[in-house]
Amino acid sequence: MTQHPAYRRVLLKASGEALMGDQGFGIDVSVVDRIASDVKEAREMGVEVGVVIGGGNIFRGVAVASKGGDRVTGDHMGMLATVINSLALRTSLIKAGVDAVVLSAIAMPELCESFSQRQATAYMNEGKVVIFAGGTGNPFFTTDSAAALRAAEIGADALFKGTQVDGVYSADPKKDPTAKRYDRITHSEVLKEGLSIMDTAAIALARENNIPIIVYSIHETGGFGAILRGEGRCTVVSDNE
Repeated sequence: MTQHPAYRRVLLKASGEALMGDQGFGIDVSVVDRIASDVKEAREMGVEVGVVIGGGNIFRGVAVASKGGDRVTGDHMGMLATVINSLALRTSLIKAGVDAVVLSAIAMPELCESFSQRQATAYMNEGKVVIFAGGTGNPFFTTDSAAALRAAEIGADALFKGTQVDGVYSADPKKDPTAKRYDRITHSEVLKEGLSIMDTAAIALARENNIPIIVYSIHETGGFGAILRGEGRCTVVSDNE
């Protein structure tokens, strides 16, 4: 058992769909509270945490484009959905006694501060959890890409990707019971095999900046902290040993 956390500063990427719980839409407060509890555990271990949350529980821009709508407008609507989710997580973190701030890539000063790399780093140095909203602020880029970008900007030691399953598989294990599970795999292998962990831009950006991606089940209570302690079930994506 590792006595000290495996990483000093991390970026947690959670899908918007994870916030739905058993609902078909929107935000299940009990799920957000549980994620906040996991982040609180990490902070109590001395780990600095940044968070990016998707907006798929509310709106997905690609859904508009698939029906013949304007992709740019759809993506802007999706960015607004991530702000809603980020504000919900901040509320749960503050309720749990964790100091948190939302920084948005889209200026909306009445709701949250605008993102800057310098301010984000300053807040993390102060021990605040920084929640990055609004994606990259640009259409055609997913929140996966935003997570990899923010991880690089804050100098994160690892990018944690909370998913529906407990690691990286060769295929969807819910559909293919013969799917192979990986304990370790490289960024390059993920790109070569076309594994759907994150989009290719995110994987490439993480590889270029030597940021390992830790894929784990966000539905496992305490799973985030367990991995930080060197325990837990996950897949490590890294080109380094």
